[in-house]
Amino acid sequence: MKNINISTLARMKRDGEKIAMLTCYDAGFVPALEQAGVDVLLVGDSLGMVVQGHSSTLPVTLDQMVYHTACVARARTCAFLIADMPFMSYAEPRQALDTAARLMKEGGAHMVKLEGGESQLPTVKSLSGQGVPVCAHLGLQPQSVHKLGGYRVQGTDSGSAGAMRRDALALQAAGAQMLVLECVPAELAQEISGLLEIPVIGIGAGRDCDGQVLVLYDVLGLTPRMPRFAKDFLQGQGSIAGAAAAFVEAVRTGTFPEPGQVLR
Repeated sequence: MKNINISTLARMKRDGEKIAMLTCYDAGFVPALEQAGVDVLLVGDSLGMVVQGHSSTLPVTLDQMVYHTACVARARTCAFLIADMPFMSYAEPRQALDTAARLMKEGGAHMVKLEGGESQLPTVKSLSGQGVPVCAHLGLQPQSVHKLGGYRVQGTDSGSAGAMRRDALALQAAGAQMLVLECVPAELAQEISGLLEIPVIGIGAGRDCDGQVLVLYDVLGLTPRMPRFAKDFLQGQGSIAGAAAAFVEAVRTGTFPEPGQVLR
């Protein structure tokens, strides 16, 4: 594979080529995922749940995110690398700049991801203005799980759907170069993907986004309670690389997510 950068991902959106993204938390999985053709590796704060055993992403620290990002960065050769900014590490723009600096300088990330809409516009603008590539995150925001009252589909009524559209456009205008939509009705996700010039990656948001992301442990069937929008791709493959390749193929051909996995 050729080295993938933000320009590559923007070109893939323009050409209608689907982007395949998986979470990754350590060096050991990187060769198999790159061999399978995964475009983007996300060092997600989901590691708090699938690696550390917490019930949410909230306990994950910045030091831990820097550590895991650096582990992945040392092994990567071609995939684009995004790191989550953990809970309360970007409460205001100055703090966000310090957090991003650590994730990129010490961790080796190519881009940082943060959750939130309108309230994050000054932070996104500040980061972008300092040359930090930003991936925004709308819909279900795991760091706000207690405020949301649980892991629920977002944007199901006209008011919240309209707010999400406005937030997506505003985040793009502020400098975000990618957007993740999580647990959003497929019709809304399709509309937002069409409105934006930047790549839109879905997780539980239908098949009409510009790409798909899943938690690696879901793809490998290791999650005790599999989310409805996920799938065990290891069945019938016999290897981690085979499971990742099956995921990439399903994303590229638009066969994932399947109709039964679409949230409403």
